[in-house]
Amino acid sequence: MERVTKMVSQRPVVIFSKSSCCISHTVKSLLQDFGVSPVVYELDEIPRGREIEAALSRLGNNPVVPAVFIGGELVGGANEVMSLHLQRNLRPMLTRAGAMWV
Repeated sequence: MERVTKMVSQRPVVIFSKSSCCISHTVKSLLQDFGVSPVVYELDEIPRGREIEAALSRLGNNPVVPAVFIGGELVGGANEVMSLHLQRNLRPMLTRAGAMWV
């Protein structure tokens, strides 16, 4: 869990993903369309990816990927990110985290 906390505290937006996950790709594309450059960790391509996946599961993110952190806080997966976007709360959240400028 400490490793995940350290990883997400270093950048405004961090996404844990799997390279073959189309839903993760959609979330990454949405954020990139906002001009955000998230740090993306592909759990199927990095060392100790399974351990990180287990830690994300313990945090309650289900399904485990994508797991989106904004400002060091777990936002959730695709459903939560899309809900924030539709409610027009995603852009202000990204701005507060320093991930994008107005």
